Amino acid sequence: MNYHRQTTKWETNMENLKSTINEQGKTVTQIIHFVNGVKRTYHGILSNSIKQGQFTKMKCKDGTMIMINDANVLCIEIFKES
Repeated sequence: MNYHRQTTKWETNMENLKSTINEQGKTVTQIIHFVNGVKRTYHGILSNSIKQGQFTKMKCKDGTMIMINDANVLCIEIFKES
């Protein structure tokens, strides 16, 4: 798939937190393991869009925003896409 889109105001105003996830590449796939045993896979996450707080927020290359409550997460697997 070819995802050509304009950079949003949200992306241009974000500070790059220099996360080690950025070392994996511009986009990544994450498998998030929750405390209740559920696993969710998210593709096309923009590495430089990840912001942490009570909820970790991230954007996908299709424009979707994901918010994860950190208290419910055991671990996250990260795989390089590009």
